[in-house]
Amino acid sequence: MTVTLDEKDVLALGPVAAVAAVREALAGGLDPDGDVPRAVVPLAHGQGLLMPSEYGGWYGVKVATVAPGNAARGLRRINATYLLHDSATLRPAALLDGVALTTLRTPAVSVALCLERLRALADGCGALRLVVYGAGPQGEGHVATVRAHVPVADVTVVTRRGGPSPGWADRHVAADDGGVAALVRRAEVVVTATSARPPVVDGRLVRDGAVVLAVGSHEPAVRELDSVLMGRATVLVESRATALREAGDVVMAIREGTLAPDALVTPADLTGARAAAPADRPLVVKTCGMGWQDLVVAVAAYRRKEGTRGGRG
Repeated sequence: MTVTLDEKDVLALGPVAAVAAVREALAGGLDPDGDVPRAVVPLAHGQGLLMPSEYGGWYGVKVATVAPGNAARGLRRINATYLLHDSATLRPAALLDGVALTTLRTPAVSVALCLERLRALADGCGALRLVVYGAGPQGEGHVATVRAHVPVADVTVVTRRGGPSPGWADRHVAADDGGVAALVRRAEVVVTATSARPPVVDGRLVRDGAVVLAVGSHEPAVRELDSVLMGRATVLVESRATALREAGDVVMAIREGTLAPDALVTPADLTGARAAAPADRPLVVKTCGMGWQDLVVAVAAYRRKEGTRGGRG
């Protein structure tokens, strides 16, 4: 029987378990660079994305669409469905809400990749100050996921026009507000979760040792971070091949000569002699989203729903 997990079922897994699922998969030997690249299908009014992956006895695929014009219609920009299969029989085990899965797994990956750095920052200052570019689900999700793992003292949301402060933030300011620069300079964590095409952060403002979580761009000609920051920072990516193919923040910084391809750091690089990124440089965690991430979080959500560690539908 195929089990259905709606938005509530998926989000019930929670950020702590989602981060744990990502970290356990990486610690267990999952190689992100061995994952199947996502297929991007140009459509008349946006993009179609196909994201398959197989790992740990499971196969899954996310079918997503990105419709830039939907915002003007009052509709979601991204829609998605996820189908999880048992690898042994290839029978469908679960159908999951793909939007909720993306909302949960994206910040889980960001935090999983830099959790030690976040904890070290919190140990040093007691509680972290966050500046979040973007007031959508990913901005909110990143705040919730960081907050679930380390103390957070203050959250500022930055958008083009500003507006009322959402319940998960302390203030909401416009990008051209004169106080934004000071807020970025003092922040231990900066999150960029926007649909912007040019950079939204002035790389000169980010303090040494800060963490920057960049998730808004997955196209080589789109970026949220400028070359100044990419040249100053240790750049941690989920997969070197994916970053060089899809991450505009990385691709354009390399093209402009401020970042070398062999300077990119992957999760595997942080398991040996380079177990900690230099604390005197910003740490940029740049992710585009990969099929293995959806898979391991989908399996964790399915297992929670079934109430077993290894049950199959």
